Order: sequence, then structure tokens, then C-alpha cells
Amino acid sequence: MTETDLHRLANAKTIGFTPFLYNSDQAFFNVRAGIPIIDALSQSSDLLSLAKSFAEDAAFIRDTDRHAWAAHYLTVMGKALIDDVIQALMPRPARTNTESEAEADLSERTS
Repeated sequence: MTETDLHRLANAKTIGFTPFLYNSDQAFFNVRAGIPIIDALSQSSDLLSLAKSFAEDAAFIRDTDRHAWAAHYLTVMGKALIDDVIQALMPRPARTNTESEAEADLSERTS
């Protein structure tokens, strides 16, 4: 890994792309853009650690499902943070012209 790659990773931030907790096809929440990825990963680790604890409680406490639901919501939030970090770190393909932009470029060249 080059020094440029390390600098890019150290300064990478969430892109705010990832939605979570849906009602039908509409997301209630999205990860916020601009959070340093190290902070997002740290928060995700905390959320998933709590989810693990609640899931263990849910396995042993049978009189209520509140631990299972808490684990579910914490897991969804932790996963969304990790998914957003992955999106921020993945190289994006170069943008290509849309069909209308390509037609405009062609007409400019022919006039």
C-alpha cells in the first residue's frame, strides 16, 4: 500500500449512501455523510457488541422479546455503518456521459 493510499484511507469519510430501517420500500434513516470512517467503524463495533449481548439475553430470557428486537435494531445500524464505509472505500467507476450528454457532444462537434 502506498503512502497516498494510506493518506486517502486516513481521511476517508462516510458517503451517506446507506439507508436502514424500512417501512415498505421507504427508509426511515440513512447513515450521515462526512463521518470519518475510523469513527464509523468504532461506533459499528460498539453497536454490534451490544447486539451480541442482547442476542445472548434473548436466548435465555423467554418471557419477552425486547432483547431480540434491541439486538435486531442495533445489528441493522451497525451493518449500515459498515456498508457505508465499504462504499466510501471502494473505487468508483469513472462517470460516463448519459445518452443526452453524448448527443450534445456529438452535435457540438458537427456544428
